[in-house]
Amino acid sequence: MNSTALNICLNFAQSLFPQNCYLCGALAGLYPVCADCRADLTLHSTAACPICAYPTAQGEICGQCLRRPPAYQRTLAGYRYEFPTNKLIHGLKYQHQFALVDTLIAPLLESAQATPSPDALLAMPLHPQRLRERGYNQAQLLAAALSRQLHIPLLTLAAERSRNTRPQTGLPLTERHANIKNAFTTDAQQVTGKHIAIIDDVMTSGSTLNSLAHSLKSAGASEVSCWVVTRAVLK
Repeated sequence: MNSTALNICLNFAQSLFPQNCYLCGALAGLYPVCADCRADLTLHSTAACPICAYPTAQGEICGQCLRRPPAYQRTLAGYRYEFPTNKLIHGLKYQHQFALVDTLIAPLLESAQATPSPDALLAMPLHPQRLRERGYNQAQLLAAALSRQLHIPLLTLAAERSRNTRPQTGLPLTERHANIKNAFTTDAQQVTGKHIAIIDDVMTSGSTLNSLAHSLKSAGASEVSCWVVTRAVLK
């Protein structure tokens, strides 16, 4: 069963029965997160660099993007990566909590209305070995839900992670860039001349997104945007 069908079936099944809030355990009705906990989810700041979504004083382009412009042109970020949003990401990523998808993409659905619409969406690929270990790609679930609700085509075979890199978490910034370099291959026929939006759950340094964006641009994509559920800020 593909990720879109899986997401639809799971959402339907979970809507038949009242649920307890994933965060606090209180009754949440038909939602996986109760209204009080949803109110505690911190949206990412609107005062942020338009290219990488790093917080800036007045929404100006940050120094890093001025010094070394990335291969992508803009970033939409939904939530700030902190508690309790990070717990939702962990639940989706490692505990099969697929019902959290709609809560996680809600801010992106709103932000997407005020930005140039891409020609297609592309989930951040997992290496086949990691996909076998986890059983699913959480970015694919997020992308499928966004595609369905925004009526934007989803590319499922346009790019692959051809090198099994180490997890970026915990690596110094300099090692993050080297770790992810040339990690992706892209099908030029599917992306040439198109504006592609990459969908991912977390953006930290942006190295992984930039590597995939570079591969897409090298294959002929006219423009690349990043749509991320959460934006972390390196201290």
